[in-house]
Amino acid sequence: MMKRNSIKKEVLHTIDLTAIEGDGSFPCPNCGTVLSPDDESEEIYSIVETKILHGELIELVLSCNNCKTTVRLTGFVSTI
Repeated sequence: MMKRNSIKKEVLHTIDLTAIEGDGSFPCPNCGTVLSPDDESEEIYSIVETKILHGELIELVLSCNNCKTTVRLTGFVSTI
């Protein structure tokens, strides 16, 4: 008899920063851990990927260190 292996599919959550009020902190969509832009230690989340276009940050991909959920941040305000 064959055992069924459970396949865990990774879900990429997208958060638009223009829709967030306050200092830019937001809860992880999976576990609720607060992810804050002020945390530079990478104890709570890790930066996985950055996307820059014409010298401007347009997208940031994070991984929650608590539950390993991947979060894509968009909506960075242009300084131009």
